[in-house]
Parts: sequence; C-alpha cells; structure tokens
Amino acid sequence: MLTTSEFKPAFWLRNPHAQTLFASQIRARPPLTVVPERLELEDGDFIDLSWLPEADLAADAPLVVVLHGLNGSIESKYARGLLRQVAAHGARGVLMHFRGAAQPNRLSRSYHSGETGDLTTVLARLRERYPRAPLGAVGYSLGGNVLLKYLGEQGGDAPLSCAVAVSVPYDLEICAHAIQHGFSRLYQTHLINGMREIVEAKVRAGIIDRPLPDLRELRDFPSFDNAITAPLNGFADAQDYYARASSRGFLKHIRTPTLVLHARDDPFMTPDVVPRADELSDAIRLELSAHGGHVGFVSGGRLGTPVYWLEERIPSYFRGRLPGFEPVAEDSPVGETG
Repeated sequence: MLTTSEFKPAFWLRNPHAQTLFASQIRARPPLTVVPERLELEDGDFIDLSWLPEADLAADAPLVVVLHGLNGSIESKYARGLLRQVAAHGARGVLMHFRGAAQPNRLSRSYHSGETGDLTTVLARLRERYPRAPLGAVGYSLGGNVLLKYLGEQGGDAPLSCAVAVSVPYDLEICAHAIQHGFSRLYQTHLINGMREIVEAKVRAGIIDRPLPDLRELRDFPSFDNAITAPLNGFADAQDYYARASSRGFLKHIRTPTLVLHARDDPFMTPDVVPRADELSDAIRLELSAHGGHVGFVSGGRLGTPVYWLEERIPSYFRGRLPGFEPVAEDSPVGETG
C-alpha cells in the first residue's frame, strides 16, 4: 500500500536540508547506556553489537534490531533515540554495527548497501539465543535498503514479526547521481570522506594490500563505488553493484509486515526513486510525506521545541504487531553512555 503520511514538519523546519541537519547535527545527543558485544564470524571476521542493558526481561520479551545508515553507529542520534523508546516499551534492543563500521574489520571486504549475509547470520544467532522472543527490525537509509533486500530475499522465511525502513535509497544508481547536485554535494563529500577513512585505516593496518587509486580523486559515489566498493566486495563494477544491491526489485517478494517511511524532499535522492504502488507487496505500507528530509522528520508546534516524530511513529507501528511491545510504567534503563 502506498499512502500519505500523517507527518507534518515543524513550521520552522520545512526545508529538507533544515530537517536533515537539525536531526543529525543540531539535536542534542540522546543519553543512552549500552553494553558492547563482539560476534566472531566463521570467515574470521567479526560484527560489533551494542545492547540495551538487560533489565530482568522475560524470555518472551520482544527484541528490536536496529540497522544504521552509511557512516552510522551507536553514536547516531536516530539510533539512540529509537533505542530509548525500545527500552521504554519493555523490549530488548540491539544495534548491529555493519562489518567495519564500528572499527576496521579484519578482511578487505566491508559493509555495503546490499550486504544481507551478515544480517542473516546475526538474526540466526539472536533467534538461537532468544527462541521465544518476537523479533522486529528497523533500518535507516543504507540499513533500510539492507533490511528491505533481506526481507525480499527471505520471503515467507524471514524470522521477523514486523519491520520498519526509513529514508531508503531503493535505487542506488539514481541516488548516486542525485546526490551530486546542488547543496546535496555537501552530504556526498561528508559520506565519501567517512568511507575513505575506513579504507585508509585498513590500508595502514595491512588489511587491504592490493593497489588502489588515489582515494583523494574519488569524489563522487560512482567513482568511489567503481574503484573501491565493487572490487572489494565481489562486484564487476559500480553498475553491477547498484543493480544487484538495490532493494527496489525485492519489494514485491516481502511477506513480513513492513512500514516504510519516506519524504519526497529527501535531499539524498529524487522523487522518482520512490517505488510505485504496483512495485510493493501486500505486506508493505509505504507512508509518503511531502517534507521530512533524510532521516529528519522533525515536527513540533512551538519554535525551538522539536518532536522527533520517527520515535513516535515507529513504536506505534510495533505496538500490536510485535507481541509484548507495550509502554512500561517504570523508568527504562537509559542514561549516560556506559
């Protein structure tokens, strides 16, 4: 289903860049206590998890897995804000750092927009650890693309009770070109700088020992993905990567109840990236708003009093769909980062 979102931007934040930057840069860092865990993988690599502290939850308490965006981590404000809401609803919560996101990983390969194998592994481990816990997942931007692609690949075999994806780059090729124009080039520069730092750290550590081009010359996504992302992750080139990693072609196969939240004015992409209604499976509810920016969605009727709407809409979707996900009366286990 493709429908109109109920989101209304704060009257003082209607511009898409204002929405995007306020949520990611101006917003105060939500306090949160987390417990780290490192999962060792069969290929010799690892994945880092950040857990909400266990609070005497029942064996069948729900578990929400959060997937961050490009250059994201447990420090991402959207992730911290959502995990606070997960704790306030009596659920377990964990952020999965994609391979190489938290710290340089051990192999030359790193995470990318279509890497669903690691998510498959993590969810299988969590299902073994908590066999009675209903599972939900939330993915933002790149993490949303990974989540939707995974759900389409799994079809009716996905272990999730429900899922939410926010500000997804459904068609990577369209997005790679859209972000090269106007003010959006600043986002491109910021994101590529972060990706370059990961590669440089792995080169210094001797993890990547193949010849690479001058990374300073790779200033846009097509050139970076063609020279770095594709060859290090088994793709022929950037075009092959975009074609195989984009989630758009997998949407029709999703059987898990899934909410997708998207703004037409997302500065990371153009409106034509939004899937048509006939591209969606019956399990998907895509709520489209005119405003909201990229992982912004800041509302609020009073000047200087923002409401982070995603942290209201996502829990409201989980209530009733993720068994046991209900508000708790007592204080939730959040506080300063531990």
